[in-house]
Amino acid sequence: MARAAGHPLSCLQILHPFLVRTVEPRPDMAVGRALLDVERLGKRLVFVFEGDLFLALHLMVAGRLHWLLKDGRSMPRGTLAALDFDVGRALVSEAGKKRRASLHVMRDREALRLLDAGGLEIAEAGAPDFKERLARENRTLKRALTDPRIFSGIGNAYSDEILHRARLSPFLTTQTLGEDAVVRLERATREVLHEWTERLRREAGGEFPEKVTAFREGMAVHGRYGLPCPECGTTVQRIRYAENECNYCPRCQTEGRLLADRARSRLLKGDWPRTIDELEAGQPG
Repeated sequence: MARAAGHPLSCLQILHPFLVRTVEPRPDMAVGRALLDVERLGKRLVFVFEGDLFLALHLMVAGRLHWLLKDGRSMPRGTLAALDFDVGRALVSEAGKKRRASLHVMRDREALRLLDAGGLEIAEAGAPDFKERLARENRTLKRALTDPRIFSGIGNAYSDEILHRARLSPFLTTQTLGEDAVVRLERATREVLHEWTERLRREAGGEFPEKVTAFREGMAVHGRYGLPCPECGTTVQRIRYAENECNYCPRCQTEGRLLADRARSRLLKGDWPRTIDELEAGQPG
């Protein structure tokens, strides 16, 4: 979207009204204003327009942002909104039938701050800040890392990668961690976020990143259920909950113990293996 900076918004089409979650100001008030910048607020993209007007877009899990040149191509299926500039068109789309993406129109930065959940920005914080945030509430590490009120911008995929790098179980709780474990977690969080940010920038090569997915080649455990852990070769396991899943390595993270997957362990009951050794040997627990 940097390529549209300095250019006025010539047209804004909202194709599905549910996308807009605010009433005033109206989205069309951005028409005719120049786009000054695109910022990040947690997991939201914020389009900054002249005159102190902000469009805050949350794509959720299935939402995507596309950039098209003025070449007459039709809108992709599931398009929710279109923002037209003289240099191209930005499209917001969402796969599937559930509509969760959202657009908030805010009049000034004070109003914009109402959308900030208050999570810690890892790149801007020191180790003491990380430790203090982690210990505020007694949560599982998986929940703590993905809670936008605690840490900003860490999603399901990168929390799996962070916990694998730190060699910590997703079910450990924050207030029971020893000093060494906190240090490992803080270091792993910084490393994983920095490495993947730089890697994705290199892969984009200055172009608009069309291939947006949480499952990427080179990840250690996320999206790799049933495949070998790159560190120890043990089969990566998963815990499914709601519409997400948590991937982990039993040997690297849980001392060989299998974490209970609600659906599978309820189905197998007494036959549910307790360790990765029992699972690989095909023996009941």
